[in-house]
Amino acid sequence: MLKQIKVLMFALLAVGFVASCNNSESAAQEEAREDLSSNTVQPANQAAAQPAAAQPAAPAGPTTTMTFEETEFDFGTVNEGEKVSHTYTFTNTGDEPLILSNAKGSCGCTVPSWPREPIAPGATGEITVEFNSKNKKGKRNQKVTITANTNPPQSFIYLKGDVTPAAGGDATPAVTQ
Repeated sequence: MLKQIKVLMFALLAVGFVASCNNSESAAQEEAREDLSSNTVQPANQAAAQPAAAQPAAPAGPTTTMTFEETEFDFGTVNEGEKVSHTYTFTNTGDEPLILSNAKGSCGCTVPSWPREPIAPGATGEITVEFNSKNKKGKRNQKVTITANTNPPQSFIYLKGDVTPAAGGDATPAVTQ
C-alpha cells in the first residue's frame, strides 16, 4: 500500500511539472505577442528575437513583406578614402511584425546599420549603409543583403558610384558586388 501511494505521488508530481511547463510557455508566448504589438522589445528578449546566424532558408514563423522607397543609391564620384553614407527607408507592408535578423555588406568596406526591434505592420524603418572608399578605385556597386521574416527571406539594396584614385594610384576600374 505504501508503495502504491509513493507511485501515485510521483505521478501527480510529474503531471504537475508538465502542466507548469506548458503554462509558462503560454505566458512567454503571450508576453512576446504583447511586446510585438506595443513595438518594444526588452533587452533580455531582444536576443531571443534575433536568430544567431542568418540562414537564407524560409523563415520558420509568420512572414510579412517589406517595401523600400529606393533600393539603389548612386553616390556619384568621390575621391579615394572618402566615406559615403546613405539611409534607405522601408515600410512593413504585410500583416505581421517585420523582424530584420541580419544585414551584411558585400565586403568589409560596406557596413549597414539596421533596426533590431520588430517593425509593426504599416510602420517604417531605416537602414543606414556606410561605404569606405579607402583602397577602392573605379566604378563601385556595393550590395547589402538583408535577411528578415519575409518570403523570400533576403532582400538587396545597392550603393553605386565611382571612386577617383588618389594621386599616384592605378586608374584601373574595379566593380564589386
